[in-house]
Amino acid sequence: MKNSRILTASLAAVSLLTVSACVTDPNTGERKVSRTVLGGAGGAVAGGLLGGLIGGKTGRIIGAAAGGIGGGVIGYKMDQQIKELEEQTAGTGVDVSETDGGEAILVNLPDGVTFSTGSYTISPGFRDLLDRVAGSLRQYPNSLIDVYGHTDTTGSATTNQRLSEQRAQAVANYLISQGVSSSRVRWMGFGETRLKVSTGDNVNEPLNRRVEIKIVPFDQRDIEAAQSQGM
Repeated sequence: MKNSRILTASLAAVSLLTVSACVTDPNTGERKVSRTVLGGAGGAVAGGLLGGLIGGKTGRIIGAAAGGIGGGVIGYKMDQQIKELEEQTAGTGVDVSETDGGEAILVNLPDGVTFSTGSYTISPGFRDLLDRVAGSLRQYPNSLIDVYGHTDTTGSATTNQRLSEQRAQAVANYLISQGVSSSRVRWMGFGETRLKVSTGDNVNEPLNRRVEIKIVPFDQRDIEAAQSQGM
């Protein structure tokens, strides 16, 4: 992978926040210097993935709460949701796991169950799978959702970046179309900058072509803390 690969951040339904000198990797928590974006997305830059969420956690929790969420937000049965997601996606190749030190859920949708080569059109088989995920997100509404798109290194970095954005946006829009509140959902394309399997350029590696849905739960205490910080 070329060292010059650069990251474009794309957000659905909101503008990017002011960019700081550093960003936090949403999966590892590692602090890195933010990279300048490619030409697309109106010249936007990669917003800080503060708190492991696109755009930061505080404002998004406030927005989700204002948008209406379920039941008193007493707590969140993350273990139960993971178990149900695993059952609902069994045999499909989808991987469901904890991430961010057990604070969030990561649903990995690998190549073969996502999109046709070079396409960001959701196929009928993929819609069925996303319907199951959307059902879980509706059942457990007290969470924020990030959708990440990733590619392999075949083709140009610019093309891969754009394709990853289009795929992430397509999945985010589909979840919203299935009744998941738009106030909960954001999306971002990473192109070939975050490979699961490290390769050189122009390598057709299926494990690197994937869409990830990250589910970050919150409860009443998180809402109260976010509201106090937002004052």
